[in-house]
Amino acid sequence: MPNILTGNLTFDSLRPPDLTSCTKKQLRDYFENSYDLNESLFSSLRDESVFYTCPDRLRLPLIFYFAHTASVYINKLMLAGLIQERVDLEFETMFETGVDEMSWDDTENYRMGGSYQWPSLDKVVEYRRAVRSVILKMIQDTPLELPITKDNPWWALLMGMEHERIHIETSSVLIRQLPTDMVTKPNGWVYGPLKHGRRVKTNPLITVDAVTVTVGKPDGFPSFGWDNEYGATTYRVPKFEVSKYPVTNGQFMEFVLDGGYNNKTYWTPEGWEWRSFRQVQHPVFWTCDKGCKSNCGSALSSHSHCSPKISNESNGNSNSNGYTNGDVMPYRYRAMFDEINMPLDWPVDVNYHEARAYCAWKGQDFRVPTEAEYIAMRGSELQTSCDVMSDVIFQKNSGANNNLLYGSSTPVNMNAESDLGFHDLYGNVSEWTEDHFNGLNGFESHYLYDDYSTPCFDGRHNIMLNGSWISTGAYGSKFTRLGFRRHFIQHCGFRIARPLTGTKQKIDIPVAHLDMEVFVLGVGEQDIPETIDPTKYLLTRKNTANQQYHYDRKEALAGILEQEFGYRDALPCVVADLCSSYTRTYKCGTKSAAWFGSGSGRGPLLLASKFNSILAVDYSGRFIDTALRLQRGEEMAFTGPDGQVTSAVINAPSQNVTFKQFTWVPNETGKHNLIVMTFLGRTLTPKAWLVRMWEIIEENGIVVIVSEDETWGRDALAPHLDNRLKCVCIQEVPYEKCGGKTVATVTVWSLKG
Repeated sequence: MPNILTGNLTFDSLRPPDLTSCTKKQLRDYFENSYDLNESLFSSLRDESVFYTCPDRLRLPLIFYFAHTASVYINKLMLAGLIQERVDLEFETMFETGVDEMSWDDTENYRMGGSYQWPSLDKVVEYRRAVRSVILKMIQDTPLELPITKDNPWWALLMGMEHERIHIETSSVLIRQLPTDMVTKPNGWVYGPLKHGRRVKTNPLITVDAVTVTVGKPDGFPSFGWDNEYGATTYRVPKFEVSKYPVTNGQFMEFVLDGGYNNKTYWTPEGWEWRSFRQVQHPVFWTCDKGCKSNCGSALSSHSHCSPKISNESNGNSNSNGYTNGDVMPYRYRAMFDEINMPLDWPVDVNYHEARAYCAWKGQDFRVPTEAEYIAMRGSELQTSCDVMSDVIFQKNSGANNNLLYGSSTPVNMNAESDLGFHDLYGNVSEWTEDHFNGLNGFESHYLYDDYSTPCFDGRHNIMLNGSWISTGAYGSKFTRLGFRRHFIQHCGFRIARPLTGTKQKIDIPVAHLDMEVFVLGVGEQDIPETIDPTKYLLTRKNTANQQYHYDRKEALAGILEQEFGYRDALPCVVADLCSSYTRTYKCGTKSAAWFGSGSGRGPLLLASKFNSILAVDYSGRFIDTALRLQRGEEMAFTGPDGQVTSAVINAPSQNVTFKQFTWVPNETGKHNLIVMTFLGRTLTPKAWLVRMWEIIEENGIVVIVSEDETWGRDALAPHLDNRLKCVCIQEVPYEKCGGKTVATVTVWSLKG
């Protein structure tokens, strides 16, 4: 296999920089360390062909993730204006966006099979080398202004580095799912000890007294943080008890041997559907001799990690801790690169469904802890200062198995206990919570990565906390809040908890669940599965912090249909006519146009005759679904404010309009002669939709921005557009809507120079 390293082989992870005092050298060192760690992880793949395999049936081939992190650096640095030229637009489009399956039974993405032509490994290595060079030059040549805050362009560099460190962890999960003959343990990778002192046969419960806690990272804390960490939500946590350790492999073994995977009564309805579909009989990183089907995809779909005969050989691991458990174990353990003897005292790696089934098997109202309860478990750490040393990831002797101290989990009793008596509050494995992933009070997305968290505020993702053994940088911070689908596999475990609140009719627990409709394009409306019995527990129901999801409700669809089809001079009709006129006035060309905020599609469908092709974009899946129906000639009924039912229909709809659901402006948008934007008033972060306008218009093209009122006029748009675009026209345009005639503000922009 060719040498894939563009730097050094290393598994020593640096601590993050203090953003109030960091130097360029520290930023350069942290960047190179992030880049080197990721490449070093991929050096474990035995040959080039392994890069094109799918270790998980619903993830892309590994070559995508190897290139993806480099492309994200370029895309974010371009948005922030820290670099002015791309390295390779084709790569920065191809490797920009991964996949996020909606369910465990999703069909495979077209890029997962062998027919999709990925670039050669040599070309990807050269791309990574070129990106490294560009970033090092940017660091050297760009004036550094401290502190680096969310408003500082250098935040984009930190974002790229921390994004890479996320993928070090998630890629390690994929590599861990490969057949062992496809990987080899790299030099310098060290597994943790299998045991520490006496076996951990029991997991005592510790009582935590009632306390008020606040979840959230202070804005002034001088380290990089992802958008969902900021804001503040306060909870009153009633008295509860929770296990001293994360549940171990040995403890989970009892559940498995007792037939827990085949007893439907232990599983939530959603969990049982997953277990039945996957035919799972034990945790994914355990192996047996029953020929269990793996979760691998594409060419590996028929592979089984559970061979009929369990081998005692390790894979290039001369230091695989040759400890024997004494008794013959029916299962072995898949570490990163080897099958080893079952480490009974290491924490078990499971998804949320498996964790909840174990809790039900234990009985007596057991569940996994909530996010607020985890904060309460930290005891003396409840108050957070803005000193970086108050965060575990900055502490050199934290006593936590994180930051690649080892290349695996370690015994749960190995590290010192906290002041309340808990072990492994940070590191070893991340831990599942009962909470739906959501923004905190005061949540704001960041324009450089507007959709980092918000698509996951859907009631189908739960929160993971505390970081694992391979969590580095911000991913290992005490502020980290990770949102993963409940069937997802990570280096993640759990504890068991239960309330101590007397005999109330409903048990009060500090858990936040979302109350919303979920509409999935191509699937339709889906209910949010109940994972906690609402007849037994008093749950806090919250609205999603992603306000864009509110436009996926039936009421929002009725509103957009009325707005677009309920009036003779509806805004989309007026805008389509206006844009037709602008193309003649400004001679921008008519090859292609893009319409952002396409709603139910009337505007772009009316404009279609003037252009060879039109890309129509909206973030609302329900709106895009409706537009596609109208394009097929279907009628869509809606009820107006007067109670009268009206049909929306497009006569002879054009087929040269392509409708896409985007939550940002990706590279695949391409370049266009005309850009129309009509939905800034209903976007979460308008700046995120504006900063790329200059890059997606042709040289003589124009950008037409429509504001339903005067909110987004020239003065409001100028801070986001003036660096590359100039305003060439301001116009007030009358149109009709509910309540009568009103006036929209329209501005037209073209490239400077």
